[in-house]
Amino acid sequence: MSVSLDNVTRTIDGLPAICDVSLTLERGTLSVLLGPTLSGKTSIMRLLAGLDKPNSGRVLVDGRDVTGADVRKRSVAMVYQQFINYPSLTVYENIASPLRVQRKPRAEIEQRVQEAAQLLKLEPYLKRTPLQLSGGQQQRTAIARALVKGADLVLLDEPLANLDYKLREELRTELPRIFEASGAIFVYATTEPSEALLLGGRTICMWEGRVLQTGPTPQVYRRPDTLRVAQVFSDPPLNIVGAEKKSGTVHYAGGVTAPATGVFEGLGDGVYRVGFRAHQIAVARGDADRHGFQTTVAVTEITGSESFVHLRRGDDNWVAVLHGVHEFEPGQTLDAVLDPANLFVFDAADRLVAAPKPM
Repeated sequence: MSVSLDNVTRTIDGLPAICDVSLTLERGTLSVLLGPTLSGKTSIMRLLAGLDKPNSGRVLVDGRDVTGADVRKRSVAMVYQQFINYPSLTVYENIASPLRVQRKPRAEIEQRVQEAAQLLKLEPYLKRTPLQLSGGQQQRTAIARALVKGADLVLLDEPLANLDYKLREELRTELPRIFEASGAIFVYATTEPSEALLLGGRTICMWEGRVLQTGPTPQVYRRPDTLRVAQVFSDPPLNIVGAEKKSGTVHYAGGVTAPATGVFEGLGDGVYRVGFRAHQIAVARGDADRHGFQTTVAVTEITGSESFVHLRRGDDNWVAVLHGVHEFEPGQTLDAVLDPANLFVFDAADRLVAAPKPM
């Protein structure tokens, strides 16, 4: 089975929600829709599910045009960020409901409900109603119901956002195995780059209703086509500084010069924008092979295992992620040091021209 969007456009209240999007999703694959709020992730899912109809373009299933076909005639299951359950039914009956609609045998219903309950850690709550559960337990019930349905297309719209941290991390590692075993088409929407990396599969990077780049998740992360893709796929936000390469030297905005080594070696002279992720900043004295910038500490956020150090350099605001606990005072001066081999370089049109080599 395959599901495709063919040059699909959709407007809501006169404003574009999806702009000329074409995608093909194949059986047994996981596609991650990655983008900020209002980038069009939910709109694409609603078109795939048949809940909405595009203003132009087609929705195809195995090459057959199903644009506008009733959602009840499609083999689709969907889980939203805001959990949806039947309030008058027990957790057991909520999970079993799609199987009862399909008139599955009682023994099969029992087995599949118990398997889903065990996976989602719902076994102690099967006799309760949703109103007797926490928000996280209610969301797990909704996920379990979608999984047991056995649909050909499963759409998950930020389904882990309301779960506690520990369970969210457990499910993030467990879901890829579930996806692979089911053989269905899975589409998973998230705003979090770290979640996309954990899930793997293929990432569809979105911005303002447009698909910017698609490809295997590690590939999109390591080689973003444009500056915007790199920004979408960076959390904390991508750090950026202007630079000019000239006669074997890099002249950074703000008066810092350094040898044109690392990713700059193969580039021609010209003006560029340099991007680097938070974990690519070191706080130390520079040397001949590294590029150092004097910065001022704005604030330090300590999580325990990491410290997020917010730095100011002129009009630029950068974030560095350092392992361990680091207690810097606001206003303290620090040298932010970059390895020129670990930088993303973009041309005047914000297209990627150089990137770090894969490890």
